[in-house]
Amino acid sequence: MSTSFDYGRAFARNLGWVTPDEQAALRGKRVAIAGGGGVGGVYLLTLARLGVASFHIADFDTFDLVNFNRQVGAMMSTLDQPKAEVLARMAKDINPEIGIRIFEQGINPENLDAFLDGVDLYVDGLDFFAFDIRQRTFAACAARAIPATTVAPLGMGAALLNFMPGQMSFDEYFQWGDLPELDKAIRFVVGLAPAGLHRPYLVLPAAVNFKERRGPSTIMACQLCAGIAATEALKILLRRGEVRAAPHGMQFDAYRNKLTRTWRPGGNRNPLHRLMIAVAKRQMTRELQEPSQ
Repeated sequence: MSTSFDYGRAFARNLGWVTPDEQAALRGKRVAIAGGGGVGGVYLLTLARLGVASFHIADFDTFDLVNFNRQVGAMMSTLDQPKAEVLARMAKDINPEIGIRIFEQGINPENLDAFLDGVDLYVDGLDFFAFDIRQRTFAACAARAIPATTVAPLGMGAALLNFMPGQMSFDEYFQWGDLPELDKAIRFVVGLAPAGLHRPYLVLPAAVNFKERRGPSTIMACQLCAGIAATEALKILLRRGEVRAAPHGMQFDAYRNKLTRTWRPGGNRNPLHRLMIAVAKRQMTRELQEPSQ
């Protein structure tokens, strides 16, 4: 058994689904991942096992017990350790030759240019409520013609949106503008998964609390997101296979064994979305006005 690392042997079992030339191309790609939590961490490790060998990763947080249900870097041995540093170690344990630039303060307006410098793809792993920096990051990707992918972990499934250079942008799709955070949250939920496949089996609605910025999660959703995001990354980075960009979207729910493809011209300006947003805003406003139990 070999005890030294060899890139060709380590990723030889990818061959067949990719050619040797494509594997070499993946080795030369650089992917930026913001967020090292539920989806961000597993994105990094999945893409590292695909053979991508250069990353920019950003997270300012440390691991806590509440992360154990879904975050791949969260273990007793990593409690209170910086997420980005832990995940970088895990990725380098897969490929010691990997190049990772860590943005230990997370991403912000001051370091966003450096975070996106030289990257071939941005994969969104930011916390749901990181509205401002998410909006800035997708806008910067559009300005730099960097493909950007977001896959939302919802229930026991995942919802995909791609934002490709020259096509509908994140701002055009979600229509956030300078709206208050509650409006952004509503538009984000509606826009991410207009099919709403996850909603019927939410058995404890009170677990979704926008006032406290928390919601339920599952490891199954995070792992499904990683499989989808890495597959989209492969297609985008190798420029082969169909990549559907917004306003096209997709949601797969493993609990309900359902796959739905959506097409919403105009994004959240679409009449159906506008109706859904109005209904959701009334409901959320009422819930936020109710006293906490």
